[in-house]
Amino acid sequence: MNQLRNPGFVDKILTATAALRDETGALAFSDPVACIYNPLDYAWDLHEQYVRKWGATPRRVLMMGMNPGPWGMAQTGVPFGEVAVVRDFLGLSGRVNHPDPEHPKRPVQGLDCPRSEVSGRRLWGFFGERFGGPEGFFADHFIVNYCPLVFMEESARNRTPDKLPRGESAPLFEACDRRLVRLVDLYRPEWVIGVGGFARKKLDSLFGPKAPRTGLGHLPAHIGTVLHPSPASPAANRGWAAAAQKQLTEQGVWG
Repeated sequence: MNQLRNPGFVDKILTATAALRDETGALAFSDPVACIYNPLDYAWDLHEQYVRKWGATPRRVLMMGMNPGPWGMAQTGVPFGEVAVVRDFLGLSGRVNHPDPEHPKRPVQGLDCPRSEVSGRRLWGFFGERFGGPEGFFADHFIVNYCPLVFMEESARNRTPDKLPRGESAPLFEACDRRLVRLVDLYRPEWVIGVGGFARKKLDSLFGPKAPRTGLGHLPAHIGTVLHPSPASPAANRGWAAAAQKQLTEQGVWG
């Protein structure tokens, strides 16, 4: 990477993220949510490595997903953290603890997890190919998730944050908003990019032209979006990399 690392900068990023970890970890959620994972807690070591190694300076582009997937960040503490990518592409290593309680159908095995997260494999594979490796991508970009929590029903079915009742989502989103505003103020991106519709709406609500501007520091010049790489999206299954390349180029993120 061409930019010099700044230990004080990284500490500020991690302080904001640790505050989010603790605030969201203290929240309660009702049925049908039966189990909650907070990978910023039990996988903090890998998340800290990710930030210190790859997110140590301001960036032109800050990309944001919604929340962890059960076979990605839930295992590794890294956004879209498909296990092989985190280990082999990002070069991170370390022990991951277990959430408590742990759903029997969604065990956390850290970097030993044999499952592959399709979303992470698609996203990081595309960026790695386009930029020739992680150094090329992270010279100008960084990726975070908006919400750190994984919500599971009794059946182990994933429940996304947008499906929570308002009384439970409001304090969660307030904490997530505070951390996002802080990250944008620190990274000072020209572009913020929502990976998927939920993330784009959150960026619009905080930084868009109709958003209240009180309490904000840095305001990104542009807000963009890119199709979520989830296999649940028919459009993503028809060629996510090509769609992402087209979107990011047409919006002006990439020349």
